[in-house]
Amino acid sequence: MSKFDHFDLDGHLLQLLVAVVETGSVTGAAQRLGVTQSAVSHLLDKLRTITGDPLFVKSGRGIVATARAEELAAQARGLLRQLQHFAHSGEFDPARWQTTFTIAANDFQRDLLLPPLAARLRSQAPGVALRVIPSGVPRLETLRTDDCQLVISPRPPEGSDIVQKRLFEDQYRVFYDPAVRHAPFDEAEYLAADHATVVYEPRRSLDLDQHLANKGVNRRFTVMVPSFSALPAFVRGTPLLATVPGLLARHTLSGLASCPPPVTCPTMPMYMIWHARYQQDAAHRWLRAQLEAVVAPALAEAAPQAGFAGASSMA
Repeated sequence: MSKFDHFDLDGHLLQLLVAVVETGSVTGAAQRLGVTQSAVSHLLDKLRTITGDPLFVKSGRGIVATARAEELAAQARGLLRQLQHFAHSGEFDPARWQTTFTIAANDFQRDLLLPPLAARLRSQAPGVALRVIPSGVPRLETLRTDDCQLVISPRPPEGSDIVQKRLFEDQYRVFYDPAVRHAPFDEAEYLAADHATVVYEPRRSLDLDQHLANKGVNRRFTVMVPSFSALPAFVRGTPLLATVPGLLARHTLSGLASCPPPVTCPTMPMYMIWHARYQQDAAHRWLRAQLEAVVAPALAEAAPQAGFAGASSMA
């Protein structure tokens, strides 16, 4: 019979389990938690005894989580947030906040907003580790199951328990390699060209592509990639056109030329999205405020390179 039971579990053990699952190594978990590798190994042995599962097995030079460890880590994240809510039910002090906060975002939102957010966290909440996962096409279950605590996307999923707030709007622009071709003069030249675009999932194109197709604006796509970051390698050195958010000129598509589309395009709104369970949570509200605070500087820095409609205070 084990000398440990569930009363031996505490927040530190739960945090350790999540850290090893997310980093995929004892070393990475030790670095994240600020402890020694031997301490992590010792506490993992304690967890194995409590759970009756190996939790992690060797795979090549590293380790991988067992199915049970993945399941327990998902539960541990929820329990840790409950503990944080219990501790922060009064005044919230970000400097004392210890957690891993998971945000789902695709490469466009990630590169534009999350590095300055991470800088704010390092300064004001050094105990918070920021974990970024791809959002793809956001799903309700991602927020309902607490796989992440915040989503940044132009596509808020519909649900009565989902809350959203618009962060900004961007203007679409046509990107091309100026060493190979000139900007399309008019709609006819635009439609005659070969185009590249992003398809995050099979048969799930960009909202703009669907909008134009519904309007009878039919383009010939010869390259379809799974992310914006893949576009430059295909556009450079070719006559391809890519009609995508203009703010990509700041990072991902820097070095390419761009022009306004010769066809009527809608603007692209960007939202932060969360589950209603966090609506009044002091820590979550603080982090949402930090994300909003980095929007205007990020857009201002990008202004010389791309047109955009600006930040919005609309919920």
